[in-house]
Amino acid sequence: MAKRKSGLSLPIQILIGLVIGILVGYFLQSSPEVADKYIKPFGTIFLNLIKLVIVPLVFSSLLVGVVDLEDVTKIGKIGLKTMVYFLVTTAIAILIGLTLGNLLNVGGGFVIPTGDITYEAAQAPSFIDTMVGIIPSNPLNSVVQGQMLQIIVFALILGAGLLAVGEKGRPVFNVFNGLAEAMYAITAGIMRLAPIGVFGLITPVIANNGPGVLLPLSRAIFVVYLGCFLHAAIVYSSTVKFLGKMSLKKFYKAAFAPWAMAFTTSSSSGTLPITLETAEKELGVSKSVASFVLPLGATINMDGTALYQGVGALFIAQVYGIDLTFAQQLTIVLTATLASIGTAGVPGAGMIMLAMVLQGVGLPVEGIALIAGVDRIFDMARTSINVLGDLACAVVVSRSEGELAEEPYVVEEDLQTE
Repeated sequence: MAKRKSGLSLPIQILIGLVIGILVGYFLQSSPEVADKYIKPFGTIFLNLIKLVIVPLVFSSLLVGVVDLEDVTKIGKIGLKTMVYFLVTTAIAILIGLTLGNLLNVGGGFVIPTGDITYEAAQAPSFIDTMVGIIPSNPLNSVVQGQMLQIIVFALILGAGLLAVGEKGRPVFNVFNGLAEAMYAITAGIMRLAPIGVFGLITPVIANNGPGVLLPLSRAIFVVYLGCFLHAAIVYSSTVKFLGKMSLKKFYKAAFAPWAMAFTTSSSSGTLPITLETAEKELGVSKSVASFVLPLGATINMDGTALYQGVGALFIAQVYGIDLTFAQQLTIVLTATLASIGTAGVPGAGMIMLAMVLQGVGLPVEGIALIAGVDRIFDMARTSINVLGDLACAVVVSRSEGELAEEPYVVEEDLQTE
């Protein structure tokens, strides 16, 4: 009989790091500077290591995924399915957020002083500017600056070009395939540090945002978290079960590690390495689909962010004593759905889009300052649901293409031989 490996699995180690971080942060509320000075650097280093592999990993894996499709027309078909899934689930997420916000009166009854509120909204690009800007005039500059939409478009174009020239493009493909494999190996090493990184990231969040600070916003936080839970339980579970034809137990067990990573880092892009590995090795998503859908989803799939924008807009309106009409709430749905396409998968980017949504329905943009202080608490929930949606989409698209393996990955330690 083969000897079984001992030790805790990575998801369990991450969970332990998360719990310890919450407890330590709670006890350091009286001196959060200790958490910021001595514990936060561990999280920052881990996050920097993750960021180090993002651009080369996204570019090389997406390019390899396009070439692996072996058919230029297949790119458009998979791309259409992916975009439809993302846009439909995003619209549903906003509707869930607005429905809960109205039913639970998310901002009603709060007495929050608003006289001295100030918030300088960053200029959000128009939809036309976003569409024009995704075609990089200088792709190398886009790579240097980490402009994810432009990088994705360039990878798609170059991958399609290599696919079109056939064997002549094989040497170039081999270079990027080797780069992708190297990034996977580096990522595997980085992920061993995940429990320490999670501890370093969550501790200062709790230390700096104690119960006293969160109390006035507890209802808004509850509504966002409840909305994210319902979105996963209803929308993602339904699509995975009925469209992806996959066991929900299998899906959520595999998705726990990426979910926990997204929850603590608040970065869809930063979680991408472990999301790719989970999709291929544990969920059976084909490499070509995973390499196409997941990098794209990390940039444009923002279900959790859109849900938060709906709740946030309603919360600010109610705090200011403004009643939103049905037409205005419908405008929130449309604006937030389109805005989510351009929301980068990095911590805090949802604030710019919330400013756009508020302007779209005539609400005071300075109201963002009411929730900006605890935005990280919201960010953890919305980012983790974004990543869960990326995985659900990958499963559904892979199944629709007939490329979902039933038994994708067998852990060696679970094998027993006589």
